[in-house]
Amino acid sequence: MNHMYNLAIIGAGPAGIATAVESYLQGIRDIILLEKDQNHNSTIRKYYKDNKRVDKDWKGQKVELDGRIYFVDGTKESTLDFFDEILAHHSVELKTHTEVQKIEKRDGYFEVFVGGGSVNAKYVVVTIGRMGKPNKPDYKIPPEIKNKVGYTLEACMGGERVLVVGGGDSAIEYAVDLSGKNEVAICYRRETFRRANPTNQRDIANAIMHKEVEAILGVDIVSLENEEGRVKANFDTIEPRIYDRVIYAIGGTTPSAFLASSGIKEEDGKPVHDANYETNIEGLFVAGDITQESGGSIALGLNHGYAIACHIQDKSAI
Repeated sequence: MNHMYNLAIIGAGPAGIATAVESYLQGIRDIILLEKDQNHNSTIRKYYKDNKRVDKDWKGQKVELDGRIYFVDGTKESTLDFFDEILAHHSVELKTHTEVQKIEKRDGYFEVFVGGGSVNAKYVVVTIGRMGKPNKPDYKIPPEIKNKVGYTLEACMGGERVLVVGGGDSAIEYAVDLSGKNEVAICYRRETFRRANPTNQRDIANAIMHKEVEAILGVDIVSLENEEGRVKANFDTIEPRIYDRVIYAIGGTTPSAFLASSGIKEEDGKPVHDANYETNIEGLFVAGDITQESGGSIALGLNHGYAIACHIQDKSAI
């Protein structure tokens, strides 16, 4: 039989790391953190531009921290350094490049299925987040231009004509950031950027006013086509336009198929859980932004981790 961990946590973002560290501080040992990417906090690494401000409270939502992890506002880089440090100071096993396929309840423990094997644990916490599954457009992307269509800035090179799709904070930050070295347009189906935080609303307004970014507002894309290796964007109310690259920043979705395969009930696009974030399956918890209707507050994720750690410790002591 596989080694039996006390706690397996799926996803090494803020909520996952908080659950691991707070559990360790509660006296729980034999903890494993499973992460499908090459390092912790892959959402911050992939979707946040360099030096992006990272706030404890999402969109100004004030949350008092309950646990022993003291997180303050910073940048992308200082936030990653912070989580590096707290992981290094606590004996938590971080296993990267490990994608979890499903979770099955056994007699007194859980079997967590990963590529090529499984992990056994008495308790399991799912903190995989929404951006692990970014929203994609309804229309198909022609295979010939798939390398010209993306969801992060990783492939952007400079000197290109770029279309950014979306109207939230990430879309605005992408557009403003790219405008320094590219010809950039931002397409949003609504007439204003009211979803974005005040700083980003100001930045995009300035970029549009100074003609650094072209705003295509109140318009939807209906399809993309290959135009001799470039991307032809077909819109619903204006003429098609040609771009070198299209970047979608239209949010993420709850990983419903994974939750369903693991037996976790879902209502209104969120997993069902009690006040301790325990799902309909005893011993199986959820935390982080998959428990929220939208957005991801680091402070809430840290508090979820603390609440779960306290509850597991209470259950273990019975």
